[in-house]
Amino acid sequence: MASASGVDAVDIAVICLYFVFVSLVGLWSMYKSRRSNAKGYFLAGRTMTWWPVGASIFASNVGTGHFIGLAGTGAASGLAVGIYEVQAIYYVLLLAWVFVPVYISAGVVTMPEYLRKRYGGQRLRIVVSVCTLFLYILMKISVDVFAGAIFIQQAFNWNMYFSCVILLLFTTAYTIAGGLRAVMYTDTLGSLVMVIGGFVLMLLALVNVGGYEELKVRYMQAIPNTTLANPNTTCGYPREDAFSMMRDPVTSDQPWPGAVIGLFFMGTWYFCADQLIVQRALAAKHVTHAKAGSVLASYFKLCMIFMIVMPGMIARILFTDEVACTEPAECKRICDSEVGCSNIAYPKLVIGPMPSGVRGLMVAVMMAALMSSLTSIFNSGSTIFTMDIWRRIRPKAANKEIMIVGRVFVVFLLAISLMWVPIVQSAHSGQIFLYINSMQSYFTPPIFACFVMGMVWSRTTEKGAFWGFIVGMALGMLRMILDIIYRAPPCGVEDTRPAVVSKIHFLYFNVFVGVVSLTLTIVISLFTERLPDENVVGMTWSTRGQKPLVPRETEMKSVPTDEDAAGTKEESDNEEADKQVASFPRWKKAIFWVCGISREVVESSENAASIEENPKWRWVANINALVVIGFGIAINIWVW
Repeated sequence: MASASGVDAVDIAVICLYFVFVSLVGLWSMYKSRRSNAKGYFLAGRTMTWWPVGASIFASNVGTGHFIGLAGTGAASGLAVGIYEVQAIYYVLLLAWVFVPVYISAGVVTMPEYLRKRYGGQRLRIVVSVCTLFLYILMKISVDVFAGAIFIQQAFNWNMYFSCVILLLFTTAYTIAGGLRAVMYTDTLGSLVMVIGGFVLMLLALVNVGGYEELKVRYMQAIPNTTLANPNTTCGYPREDAFSMMRDPVTSDQPWPGAVIGLFFMGTWYFCADQLIVQRALAAKHVTHAKAGSVLASYFKLCMIFMIVMPGMIARILFTDEVACTEPAECKRICDSEVGCSNIAYPKLVIGPMPSGVRGLMVAVMMAALMSSLTSIFNSGSTIFTMDIWRRIRPKAANKEIMIVGRVFVVFLLAISLMWVPIVQSAHSGQIFLYINSMQSYFTPPIFACFVMGMVWSRTTEKGAFWGFIVGMALGMLRMILDIIYRAPPCGVEDTRPAVVSKIHFLYFNVFVGVVSLTLTIVISLFTERLPDENVVGMTWSTRGQKPLVPRETEMKSVPTDEDAAGTKEESDNEEADKQVASFPRWKKAIFWVCGISREVVESSENAASIEENPKWRWVANINALVVIGFGIAINIWVW
């Protein structure tokens, strides 16, 4: 039996074993990492093989926000939310087959850097960098911290924020010390634990309710007693279309046209143009490893509907009064939130019927999800800040300064994110996953337009991309502010919000913003001067791998590259710095080693990344991609 805190001695032993193993993996990867320069720290020296690439893409995407949010929305409204995960496989494959070859051809480390090379100038790079960090705070770090706090509170009865501080100190430490390589190898371990533990939980939960057919029957009967006692309300009743993904285009909570079209904007940005995910693919040895890794991540993504959404629905059956509560006072008592308690579905399932040991494994799964997601975000956020913002402020910053600033920024990013947690807690009736996707709907279409138009249409100009981005972001910001001001009323209360908030679903608003951004980008580009070849050749899909007619090296003689600007002072100081490091006491040398700061000249492996592929392994990757697409189509048909 579990103790009052939810876990027993066996569970604690499993959790501790997991943390020890993670620490050992992190230390090993730190020892093996080339962390003394930006390429080694931020791209793992571009030496990663397909399996850590795929596992890290998956783990970076799936944090506690997924386990808590997906399961919670599944408990509240059924299988429909699974469409986000099923469609994600197409965008993960799009990343490796379309976007990665162009990024490699362009020779970039960050996504804003691609915009600078593709369009010229710095303003688009800067505004997209700031926007990306803004989105990390809004819908990544704050969400994962809040979701992790929910789970730890349910599992251990610890103070919510104290628990998160302990976990965050641990994850921040090995992110700061190890760089991307450490993150990717610990992500690999986390992915393995998440998939195994998730399926164990799903199978045990299905057995508990009597199988899938019994789940379909009992879910529709899972109505809280407070609702049954009040015949004048239907609040708390399951949706009639709970087992369908493609829902009514007008009256449903997830209209299918908005889901299909809107997810194209959101998914393409998230998996193909967001530093968090793309950075993992760019760390691959070459394109074939990136493709194979994306296929592995796609297989994992197919599991999400089974290992998270369905268990959330089962939790509603087993803990109906708690998970499906609708009375504000009762919800406040159960989960400290007046807007609903669907977020506790997954934790309740883990702590409730699971046997000793398995319960500990699932607590470790949730911690793995939290740590994998946060470490990935921290590393990507520090990459963007140091490479795209700090080097604009300090163009002659030495390598040592860049590495220190990148690590310090992680702490700043976390502090700001914690301040946003109360907004996450109260948005969209407390359903985290709906909050995440509403934020993506408002802000991702303009970023989508910048990258996709720049990649597929050589005529796209900087002015077109910039103003399409600015107008689209303004529209998204307006809708976000209206959502914060006009909160959705509780069930049974008249909705008096403005029509733009109450009548236009966020997925439809996503399509509207996308159309506006794309239209402005195209029209302004047609009326502005065409960009020179050095901003197009090698930067688009049709010209990938080609060299510009005017060599970029010639252009950069008058305008120093980021690497030249950052490295000029460093090269002149190397000899003196080596003498200083040699004279340091051992304790200081140890600190420098932990942080990966040294004056050792590490050979860059940037040239290891190539768009050339071995025909045999290219066919293997292509066949597996077709197989995973087939599985995705089959699941869509199954829950149509």
